[in-house]
Amino acid sequence: MTIQWFPGHMAKARRQVTEKLNLIDVVIELLDARLPLSSRNPMIDEIVGDKPRLILLNKADMADEKVTDEWTAYFRNLGIRTLPIDALSGKGVNKLTELCRELAADMLNKRAERGMQARAIRIMILGIPNVGKSSLINRLSKRSVAQTGDRPAVTKAQQWVKVGDTLELLDTPGILWPKFEDQMVGLRLAASGAIKDELIDFTEVALFVISYMMHYYPQRLLERYKLQELPEDKVAMLEEIGRKRGCIISRGEIDYDKAAELFLRELRSGKLGRVSVERPIDWEMEEPIGKPLM
Repeated sequence: MTIQWFPGHMAKARRQVTEKLNLIDVVIELLDARLPLSSRNPMIDEIVGDKPRLILLNKADMADEKVTDEWTAYFRNLGIRTLPIDALSGKGVNKLTELCRELAADMLNKRAERGMQARAIRIMILGIPNVGKSSLINRLSKRSVAQTGDRPAVTKAQQWVKVGDTLELLDTPGILWPKFEDQMVGLRLAASGAIKDELIDFTEVALFVISYMMHYYPQRLLERYKLQELPEDKVAMLEEIGRKRGCIISRGEIDYDKAAELFLRELRSGKLGRVSVERPIDWEMEEPIGKPLM
């Protein structure tokens, strides 16, 4: 399966981001804690340049805590400040203002030295679709100023949002990139819901996640689907899920696509527990777990 999705408004958003950067003090890069590198647009480094930057690992409540700690250490080693958060519940969000002050310290000090009036720190929030930018902005502003939804590409235009007298946030549409060079990136993004379901193969995406969970989270599968032992492979596991969920067609055969869709919905809703579908080590392996057969 080759996944590509780059709507016209995303290309426009990239141009707008570049044009607004000269107004920005700090860039916040919002990633999905379950798949940080796969949810990180590789064009961001090129676009943002040397602007002070903070990485937020959102949806940390849905990710494996130990794996999130590994990712925090990974980015720290790259010299990037990183903070796990949950924008919906607000966990960790209260630390954001102070971190932004630290990152904008040079700008604030220069203004003070020049006798210039203090102003709010201007922040640009960047991230791929469905990573939680609007939820974060609504949480920070304590009001519904940004449209949210469980489908990607809800935000279509930029907008400035004030957070008291301290911060001014620039919300931007989610920006994917024109081509996913690594098919594993596309599979992880599809599993998380960052890509429209109409554009993905449910069965292939589900088999990828099932393979990953059979390796890292076997007990979750046993408990969720009330099994005594794991089947011999990922296809057999999907068949078991289909039987448990009543995805049967004529002659007792499994409706693989329906079973796969139900499995992914359970994954995304958290019914399978806190699951990360990417670890730093995955980027070092020649044959990543869950890689489709060629």
